[in-house]
Amino acid sequence: MHARGMTWLITGTSSGFGRILTEKLLARGERVAATLRKMDALDDLRARYGDLLWTARLDLTDTAAIRSTVDRAFAELGRIDVVCSNAGYGLFGAAEALRDDQIEHVIATNLVGSMQLVRAVLPHLRRQGGGRILQVSSAGGQATYPNFSVYHATKWGIEGFVETVAKEVEALGIDVTIVEPGATQTDFAKNLVMVPAMPEYDRTAAGEVRRALESGAWQIRGDAGKMCDAILGFVDRGAKARRLALGADTYADVARTLEERRAELESQKEIANACVS
Repeated sequence: MHARGMTWLITGTSSGFGRILTEKLLARGERVAATLRKMDALDDLRARYGDLLWTARLDLTDTAAIRSTVDRAFAELGRIDVVCSNAGYGLFGAAEALRDDQIEHVIATNLVGSMQLVRAVLPHLRRQGGGRILQVSSAGGQATYPNFSVYHATKWGIEGFVETVAKEVEALGIDVTIVEPGATQTDFAKNLVMVPAMPEYDRTAAGEVRRALESGAWQIRGDAGKMCDAILGFVDRGAKARRLALGADTYADVARTLEERRAELESQKEIANACVS
């Protein structure tokens, strides 16, 4: 059953999933602690919903700011029932073409920032006797696509971190779920940092994917609103799962990836078992 009066903390609420979740929660009378980098992005919601919306400016590359913002949110709002770690962005380009500073920044935001957010909320959730963490990852947390190497590194990394944390805190009443949306009609593509192409990769899979993206041949069918409804329904039911797959492409790509990995593992069974004394 859905408990009215729940409070959510959501990062990255300027647009995309964060913005849509915030809108839907406020519309049904729930309280949201929303963090964002551009404070005016939620002015319309603040005018409409007043005290139901608590906001703070936050850059996930600033660990000290993460801790102080989380501490202030719990201090001012009391109990926070659901923490949705959503902020992040994509970096597109063949691995060789990426700049060092681009790699460092996306890792600092998507991986280290998300890790530090989880670490910052855990003492509060533990002291209040429980709660729920939703870590937004993507289909790219299990499957891979050319030109997204560092993005995948952050998503595979945060999934490994969060899955481990889930085992550590389960007995403390804290539920943790990794949310894996597929390609979705949000501002993600608009905010995608695209690195100039290297001609040496034109006839590779990286070149093919780039052409598909630039020509519009890569069709994006995921509906962000429906995905957010699925997230809310999952929480409302009190459902528990280590991962929540959202989108037909997520299901297909992850299923194919798991099947391929299992088949490859099985082919190495004799080799693996022979490596013991």
